[in-house]
Amino acid sequence: MTTKSATNKVDISKLETRLFINNEFVNSVSGNTFEVVNPATEEVICSVQEAGHEDVDKAVTAAKAAFAVGSHWRTLNGSDRRDLMLKLANLVERDRAFLEVLEAMDNGKPIGTDGRYGTSVDLHLVIQYLRYAAGHADKVLGSQIPVDGHIFAYTRKEPVGVCGAIIPWNFPLLMFAWKVGPILATGCTVVFKTSEKTPLSALHIGKLIKEAGFPPGVVNILSGYGSAGEALARHMDVDKIAFTGSTAVGHKIEQYATESNMKKVTLELGGKSPMIILDDANLETAVNTARAGLFLNQGQVCTASSRIFVHESIHDKFVAAMVQNAQGINVGGYDEKDIDQGPQVDKIQFLKVLGYIEKGIEEGATLRLGGHRHGNKGYFIEPTIFTDVKDDMVIAKEEIFGPVMSIFKFKTDEEAITRANATKYGLAASVVSENGARAISTAHQIRAGTVWINTHNSYDAGLPFGGYKESGHGRELGFEAMENYLETKTVMLPLTGPKV
Repeated sequence: MTTKSATNKVDISKLETRLFINNEFVNSVSGNTFEVVNPATEEVICSVQEAGHEDVDKAVTAAKAAFAVGSHWRTLNGSDRRDLMLKLANLVERDRAFLEVLEAMDNGKPIGTDGRYGTSVDLHLVIQYLRYAAGHADKVLGSQIPVDGHIFAYTRKEPVGVCGAIIPWNFPLLMFAWKVGPILATGCTVVFKTSEKTPLSALHIGKLIKEAGFPPGVVNILSGYGSAGEALARHMDVDKIAFTGSTAVGHKIEQYATESNMKKVTLELGGKSPMIILDDANLETAVNTARAGLFLNQGQVCTASSRIFVHESIHDKFVAAMVQNAQGINVGGYDEKDIDQGPQVDKIQFLKVLGYIEKGIEEGATLRLGGHRHGNKGYFIEPTIFTDVKDDMVIAKEEIFGPVMSIFKFKTDEEAITRANATKYGLAASVVSENGARAISTAHQIRAGTVWINTHNSYDAGLPFGGYKESGHGRELGFEAMENYLETKTVMLPLTGPKV
């Protein structure tokens, strides 16, 4: 029996619902709005201003002015940008409890208590990354290069310019931080387009951007649908577009960039991440790793370990232990106690995941757990486990983005690696083994941007993250993220006097 906490409330009347352009909150040019729904209750939270093409133009114009030579922003030292970013991180930390609840209400994920995952973890990572990125603001370095002749030559790193950032709904604040951190650290300006499913927390960050003292136009935040994202990706005054979302939309973003001004593009896209559990794996470690890999955030993670390959010698023991473990996952709303899993983000995603479950049953996979709606209100789905899954089944090939685990059986390491790589995706993978050398060898043979050993879905601000193949290109996090927003300029000067 769960009980609601009176402290987990947000005053809806005080939520910001307008667009954030040039350091001011404004209504959309059209006056159109859209409803934001609490996925745990299916009730409307509020209505938010919907950005259209005209609003994208206004925001880009503001960002372009803020980036102009001689502007306040362009004349700041790297240490000044660092200090502004640290102030922003401190303001997020000040408002952390409010943002944890707002994000949970808007997205559906739990807040997270007693070591459980939830918005409390997301906010920790947001603050950590803002501070990490701030540390790079005064360390953007070029280099002096010895060349033939009597010439002084060097490179300098310059901000790419006006950036567009399109962020997803599964980690709204965290993905905002992953984009805004390197953008601000390198001295760029940005127009964000947030998901229509989860716009509220980013709008609150707009308040903090202004309070921190960032100049007008440096950060602009638009709420809206894919049409606004397309307008941003096609805009001729946007120098760089960064997108996190599905591979299908990623292809379109590349197209829009190419058809407009050949703007630079970085993409963090979908995945169908394999987890290989070798025959020497510790069973408890394997089960805990698989649970974190698949059921975290209701399965709405691009790195979800949705293909779990288990050696035939331990397959049955693993399945029994995994089912027992998953039976203990507590499903409920963010304002209930001891919750592990919330609802899917909206009705569209809810029905999509249920459709995949039906397809798995239809194609002959064995349903070992769950497979149905949880309760009769809210977009909750039972933790679901399939066995006897074949590589050519739909649930084995397509990204489900829900709490649906597929377990496969294999005989040899070589077979597991070959099957793990037999996908158009390459975002992440994991290996579970007690033999370090064997695990590392396996990891090196998997074509994915991140490979975890005896863990899954673990991140750190300093570790680059991104995909191979159709999981995207470019890297978030680490210093590699800064490179996404920098141009390299070569400068040469012939010298006079003796060469020394």
